[in-house]
Amino acid sequence: MDASIPPRLELVGITKRFPGVLANDNVGFAVKPGEIHALLGENGAGKSTLVKMIYGIMQPDAGEIRWNGEKIQVANPKAARKLGIGMVFQHFSLFEALTVLENIALGMDAKIPQRELEARIGEVMEQYGLMLEPHRTVSTLSVGERQRIEIVRALLLNPKLLIMDEPTSVLTPQEVEQLFVVLRKLATEGCSILYISHKLHEIKALCDTATILRGGKLVDTCDPKEETSRSMAEKMIGAGLKDIDKPAGRSFGKERLVVNRLSIPASGPFGMPLRDVTFEVKAGEIFGIAGVAGNGQNALLLALSGEELAADSESITVDGAPIGQLSAKKRRLKGLASVPEERNGHAAVPDFTLADNTVLTARDRLHMVSGGLIRSGTAKTYAGEVITAFAVKALGPGSTAGSLSGGNLQKYIMGREILQKPTVLVVSQPTWGVDAGAAAAIHQAIVDLAASGSAVVVISQDLDELLSLCDTLAVINEGHVSKPMTVADADIEEIGLLMGGIHGEADGAPAGGAGEVNHAVSA
Repeated sequence: MDASIPPRLELVGITKRFPGVLANDNVGFAVKPGEIHALLGENGAGKSTLVKMIYGIMQPDAGEIRWNGEKIQVANPKAARKLGIGMVFQHFSLFEALTVLENIALGMDAKIPQRELEARIGEVMEQYGLMLEPHRTVSTLSVGERQRIEIVRALLLNPKLLIMDEPTSVLTPQEVEQLFVVLRKLATEGCSILYISHKLHEIKALCDTATILRGGKLVDTCDPKEETSRSMAEKMIGAGLKDIDKPAGRSFGKERLVVNRLSIPASGPFGMPLRDVTFEVKAGEIFGIAGVAGNGQNALLLALSGEELAADSESITVDGAPIGQLSAKKRRLKGLASVPEERNGHAAVPDFTLADNTVLTARDRLHMVSGGLIRSGTAKTYAGEVITAFAVKALGPGSTAGSLSGGNLQKYIMGREILQKPTVLVVSQPTWGVDAGAAAAIHQAIVDLAASGSAVVVISQDLDELLSLCDTLAVINEGHVSKPMTVADADIEEIGLLMGGIHGEADGAPAGGAGEVNHAVSA
């Protein structure tokens, strides 16, 4: 590239302080026109703070932001968009009661007639393979589908710089590759891309340059294609990366969780019903469920956790006891803990302290309530234990959940459930938005929990995660769960076909007929 062409974006000496935290400390780097530039760092390294300043959500305490060689002040997001800066956030900015179309319209600075906007949305979705129903209500969408709204909304602005904060966290490998095609095309057209991800194999495959932060400071700028995923991870955490200690050839105990012909009707016109779901998980076993977003993962998590009740109590049992019609509270008392995929608002209340958030799920098992009153000391002690055990970057149990970075909140939520030592743990997207070091720690904690005799169900759209972590694997598609297979014998091509919709061919087939042929129902 011509050396006379200034960088599209340049940061010089950017510093940002919060009470008790130096989030960014004299950070500087440049992004060239048409460059795909990775911004890496462990959870709490300062990445999100940095991009919020670029996008005008907050202002730096010191330093300069330069745009095409000229010093600028980005007063607010509208000013950023006017410059040509678009952003896809890690935490979605969506109104759940509104439709896809209405949410996108709210994100547009200029008023566009509805028919024209809907046509433009359709063009972008078809061009980039990001299919959504524009008139569907956001509350009925999976996390993966909600993320597509953010991506489409950003692409409608024809940005000169596109900031992507963990855009592939809940996408399938095929969807990730489709997104990469889009990003590479944008880059060839001159759009610069600032890409934040903890999936380092994606960085190697996609990015031209990587800037690495640690503790708010710049520690390295490198060519990711000349690095390994491990070497970049170790630069991020400043130490060696630990491998998962999972003994081969482990034996399992008795059946702990048994799901037998579980059927749940769709929760609404766009919901996905569960259809004759059958599987079992033994003591010591980690059972993975793969699938494309929107195929019934949320419905399965809700049915297992007790947020949705089954028609037949016997359709779900824990240690032989029927729980299908028990509430979430009573299931927890029976030993079943769960972690939903959505951190904010479902797994945790952002405005509550970490100590208060422990009370939400641990109050009965850990005796945090006595005589109708919360034992705040017990809650604070347990919150402190979780913070320490899972290396959560927080000022203490009194910190609000909303003050934590996404990855640190995920570590806290996972730790809150795992340290309760449940008989059965059901978790959806356990390492969504978590850095490599933290992901390894969470995986090890899951392995250790299983080794202690618990049965673990992991619902994830990250197939690599499931193959490395689980003992047994099944695929969910259109509310059906396939016949389980051992991970050691799993055929990646078969898994891909199952994820791609082979179940749908047997829609409505009885369990013993075509559904068996298409692996639609576990026998």
